[in-house]
Amino acid sequence: MNQIEILKNMESSSRSEGQSQTKDHISLEISPESGELVSQIKEKMEDIAVSVSIFRVPNEKKCAPDFVSIGPLHYKQVRDSKVSEDDKWRYCYALLNRKPNLQGSLDTCVKALKQMEHKARRCYSEDIKVPSDEFVQLMLIDSCFIIELFLKYSYKSLRSRRDPIFNRPGMLIDLRCNMVLLENQIPFFVVQRLFQLVPLPTQCTESLSELATRFFKYLIPGEYHREQEGYHLLDLIRHCILPTHPKLQSTGKKTPDYLDCAKKLKQAGVKFQCATAVHSFLDIKFTNGVFKMPPLLVHHCTETLLKNLVALEARHIGDDPVQHVTSYAYLMGCLIVSEKDVKLLRRKQILVHEEEKDKEVFEVFKKLCDQIDVKDFYYVRLFDDLGEFVKRKSWHTKKQKLKSKYHLNTPSAVTVLVVAVLALLLTFVGAFFSILTFARHHV
Repeated sequence: MNQIEILKNMESSSRSEGQSQTKDHISLEISPESGELVSQIKEKMEDIAVSVSIFRVPNEKKCAPDFVSIGPLHYKQVRDSKVSEDDKWRYCYALLNRKPNLQGSLDTCVKALKQMEHKARRCYSEDIKVPSDEFVQLMLIDSCFIIELFLKYSYKSLRSRRDPIFNRPGMLIDLRCNMVLLENQIPFFVVQRLFQLVPLPTQCTESLSELATRFFKYLIPGEYHREQEGYHLLDLIRHCILPTHPKLQSTGKKTPDYLDCAKKLKQAGVKFQCATAVHSFLDIKFTNGVFKMPPLLVHHCTETLLKNLVALEARHIGDDPVQHVTSYAYLMGCLIVSEKDVKLLRRKQILVHEEEKDKEVFEVFKKLCDQIDVKDFYYVRLFDDLGEFVKRKSWHTKKQKLKSKYHLNTPSAVTVLVVAVLALLLTFVGAFFSILTFARHHV
């Protein structure tokens, strides 16, 4: 008979001293037959409740790995991988062998992964053909590799002199780019569970989320809260950059489908300003004619990160349907239609990159906005307010041109114009009544 002990810790607190904790022990005996039924029910619930969060992205090379394979979608398919399978096995060994009893640690991890296997497979949008034992081994090696990588990044004392990653210049940059790819993910709950079971170094006091956000800090623009989670690492980054304020609804007027480019908006009287001390680069505001945009550091991985976040949002996973990053990409696609727009935003320190890379940055946003589909637009109120401002500003500009053309800059000039208009109006009225009188007498 299999026996499962469920320990319920019932902690009671009191202001008086001497009160102790109590524990209730409830033993449930489950027969082998019942155990099989329980397993079937559990898998059925996971089939219905677990969200699919890891997908292939059709015809998009920026979402497929070329440096290291993580998870089953590109398992054994990455040619000339810079991080080999042997490197991942070495990292796994370093993590599990940090304390004595390597076999015991392995046994604990494998049992936990076996229990999570069905749920983990359900996270992928396609049927994973990898056999059970191989799938569990894959999850073990990749999860331990990720954990050990995060630990070595945070604690230099854990790195060896011949470390295959940290001793190669440029390795970390390319590795990060591959680890945020949508097709290169494993479920976060798998890594989280192993993080709870493996022997961690004594100096590690951070959570897995904190270690992960520290590792990806170079890629994540803006200031973010460390305690974030997600369906996987890419989704964790998405949660880190979510804007501070919820979506504002439309004013009720017809929202413009697009905006003029940055250069034209400036000519229309819009002022661009770099917003500082903001939580996320998505925290964009338009107030009193001033377009406040947080700075975005554009590096070689910016296009990859944004494309994969857009691809993730297209699947509408989670409870929030608003496409924040997709909305940002669409907004930037409106503002940037030439290198001159990039130059303007760079000079305002809204886009942060080297001057000679204006053309390259223009191409990044041009490609990012190709075939973009926004169904729940985050900046709808901003579009409303900006469109209304430009409309008012346009009428004011036309009025000023009219004044300038007819020299109406003095009170006497305005008086002359009013008298002329009234005289013209009276002439038309007199002519109308003359025609009317003639018609009455001759018809």
